[in-house]
Parts: sequence; C-alpha cells; structure tokens
Amino acid sequence: MKNVLVVAAHPDDELLGVGGTVRRLADEGACVRAVILAEGLTSRGDRREDTEQSELEELKKDARAAAREAGYTDIEFCGFPDNRMDEADLLDIVKAVSGFVEKYRPDTVFTHHHGDLNIDHQRTCEAVLTACRPVGDYCVERIYAFETPSSTEWNYRYNEPFCPNVFFDVTDTLEAKIRGMACYRTESTLYPHPRSPEALRALGRYRGSNVGVEMAEAFQLLREVIK
Repeated sequence: MKNVLVVAAHPDDELLGVGGTVRRLADEGACVRAVILAEGLTSRGDRREDTEQSELEELKKDARAAAREAGYTDIEFCGFPDNRMDEADLLDIVKAVSGFVEKYRPDTVFTHHHGDLNIDHQRTCEAVLTACRPVGDYCVERIYAFETPSSTEWNYRYNEPFCPNVFFDVTDTLEAKIRGMACYRTESTLYPHPRSPEALRALGRYRGSNVGVEMAEAFQLLREVIK
C-alpha cells in the first residue's frame, strides 16, 4: 500500500473508521489522502440553509487539523448535502469519486460499509464501488470497508452485517485517532457515546482481542485484485 485514498461521507468519518491505520501507513511511508463527500452540520437544523457558511469553514479547519494528526497528506471536500445524499443523483457522486480516483490513482481505497445505518455511508460505498470498477486501465487493487462507530453497530438490517476479515495492528497509532477527534469541536463526544475517546479505545481493544494484539482496527475486504 503506497498510494491510499480514504473516501468518507462526513468530517470525522475519516478518523473514526481508519484513523489508526492511516497513521500507521503514513509512518510506513504511504501517501494517504482523504475525500469527504458531504458537508457535515447542515442536517442539524430544520433546513440546510440554517447552517452558516462560517460554521462549515470552521469544520473544514478542524478536519485539516485532524488530518495532520492522523498523517493524511491531503484532505478534500465535495460539499454534498449532509445526511441527504439520497437526494443527490448517484451518478453525480460517482463522478466526484471517479475524479479523485483518476487524479490520484490509488492502489488501495478505504470507505464505508454498505450496511451502515447512515444513508450517506451507504451512498458513499455504492459510489466507490462503481467508481473503482475493474475496467480499462484501472488502478485500485483492493477496497476495504471500515466500521464507523455510532452507525455500523446501530444497523438494523441484519441481512447485511459488518463481517471484518482484515485487521490492522494499531497498538502504536490508535492515539492518533483520539488526538484527531479532539480537533473536531462539533463532533467530539463524551462517554458512553461510541465516538468518545473511552469508547474508541474500547473498540480498539476489542478488535485487538479478535486477533491477539493489543489494539486493532477491523475492515471487510470488498475486493482484491492480485496481478
């Protein structure tokens, strides 16, 4: 994994699902970039327009600070409507993702699990799989789905569970995720919320115990092409 792209729905998902792994890969010399599809925040009011543009700019500033903690080379924003991505044409989302795939030509892509409760996560996964389909001069060799605390485990569609089959040892790097989350002034939470520092460490310990290490992040391999 030398050229990695993380495609996430919202600011903070790029940490919650893969923050410790990103820090590890970056420390090992990989170039890791993040793409955030939805704007964040605008679903919290009655109308999308209720959120001030200055608030969205502050959120982007927080995301950039968090990205530095996690080891991202770059982070980009697409501005799709928060928690309303089902209102956007899937083709438009696919084209946005395709543009970044063509621009950066990643060998590895991380994205959301399709069974998540959040509709934006589902649409993001669909768009990634479409944009990364193996036709022509394709570059993506592997696609991983990550779990997103406060969405993956709240899924009610039990016919599509998150079944991890790849684990990254993040014993030395999980705290980068915690530090990154602390950069988000509007997304940080207190225990027992799943996004709290205590809960994130507990999940890391649980996933580590699945495979005999102290701390781990878990993924579901969606596709791998071995050439």
